[in-house]
Parts: sequence; structure tokens; C-alpha cells
Amino acid sequence: MNHQVAGGGAVLPTGRGDATVAGSESAMLSAHRFPAWPVCRRCPGIAIDLGSARTRAWTQGRRSVIDAPTVTFPGRGLTHPVQRGTIVDADGTGRLLERLLGGRTPRLARPVVAITTPVLSDRRHHTAAVEALGVLRPRTVLSVESVRAIALGVRADLSRPLLVVDIGAHITEVALLVDGAVSAARRTALGTSDLDTTPSRELVAQTAAMVTGMLHGSRVPYLVEALERGPLVGGGGALRPEVTYQLSVRLNTCVRPAPQPHIAALRGAAEALRSTRSHHH
Repeated sequence: MNHQVAGGGAVLPTGRGDATVAGSESAMLSAHRFPAWPVCRRCPGIAIDLGSARTRAWTQGRRSVIDAPTVTFPGRGLTHPVQRGTIVDADGTGRLLERLLGGRTPRLARPVVAITTPVLSDRRHHTAAVEALGVLRPRTVLSVESVRAIALGVRADLSRPLLVVDIGAHITEVALLVDGAVSAARRTALGTSDLDTTPSRELVAQTAAMVTGMLHGSRVPYLVEALERGPLVGGGGALRPEVTYQLSVRLNTCVRPAPQPHIAALRGAAEALRSTRSHHH
């Protein structure tokens, strides 16, 4: 397993005129609501949680969430443009986003888009995401790490260290948030879709190993405090009692599944849009 340490989000070039990609500093969001967004037909807000198995999106003025498989149809067959948390087909991802969202904004609009990205994603992934989002003609793109989005989406207290575990269909991410930013992180290419062939105890063992692997250096006091507080678990894995129970036993602490954990990251991405309000009135 490749253990790495992640820092906060950075501003990335887009190569698309005045569109920008940035990490966002946002207020926190209620666990059960999407935030208000100023009425603006030329700069509507769109939040996207682009997963390997499913893509979820929310658009300004709508209460419902778009939820569809992350698949595209280039010809007679079906392909998966996002695999194990990485965009492998930017054009296919663009076709997916066009199919799901192309008709939901005014024709001449330049939307403000917040999209989740797995922690430790490299520049190629971010570049592919910007390329795929080009079909929506975004004015601004906010890139929000999924683990941080989960914390924002459940209105977690970010003034204290927080351990976030995101157990998705194809990848599992673990991150320590200090002062609201990612201080250290790990990810592994194993998720709930593997539970048909891999025992849940193996998924839990790898997740726990990623947590204990961060117990070194100056971050130890923060991680100990976060473990005492109890990890926040999002993603589809949080809906599996056997996974959350085994994880609590492995880590010897109380594990806290996020409310509606499968859309917690999307709610956080929607909250990230608030930080752009003053720029697009």
C-alpha cells in the first residue's frame, strides 16, 4: 500500500478562459438540507459527487438529487469512465455529465461548479475533471476533497481534529482534518463493490491499517484526539453495520456514520458553492 500525506487543495489551471479550479474554504452545512443559492440564471450553482460507481449531482433551485450509474455509452457497449477513483476517460465523463446536467441550466449560463475529488488525486485527475466539465461551460470550478466534503456536509465541528473515513464502492479514503484542512491522508483501491469476493474484515483491516499508519510525527496528538472523538464515516460503507461495527472494534473507539452517508459528500460540495456567492451576484 502506498502511504502518502496530503495537504489542502490548491488552485489549478484549467485552460478554459476565465474558468478556475480552487480548493474552497466554506461554512458548514446542515446534515439534511442543501444550501440556499442566489437566483442567478447566468451563474447557476451545480454540485457534483463524481464516484467510480455512481454520480450524484444537485442543481440550484431543486430539492431532488440526480443519482445515476457512472457509465457512458460510446457505441453499442457500456464503459466506466471513472475507475477506482480516477478519471480514465475524460470524454466519456463529459458525455455522462452532459446527459445528466446539460438540460438543467439556461442555454447561455456559465455555472459555478463544485466537484468532489478523492484525496491524493494527482494533477492528471484534476485536469481530466476540468476537461470533462467543459461540456457545462463553467465559470468557476471548485475542487473539494471528498473527505473534507463529508465533514462540511454533516456540519462537523472543524475547530477540533477530525478523522474522516470515506468507504466508497471502489476506493476507501482516510484523512485527518486539522483546522478544517487535510493534514494527512491515505487511500486504497478497495471498496464495498469488492465485498462479494473480499470479506468485510479485510476491508476493515486495510482501513484500520491506514489510520494507524498515520500515527507518527507531529500529527500524533491530533490523531489521538480525533480517535477519541470518534471517526466520521461516509460513503456507502457507512450503511453497512458489519463494516462500522468491525471498524469500531479494530480502532477501539466509537465510529459515527454520517447521516445519509451516501450523499454527505454531495451536500458538502453544495455548501462549498456558498463561498462563491459574493463573486457571482
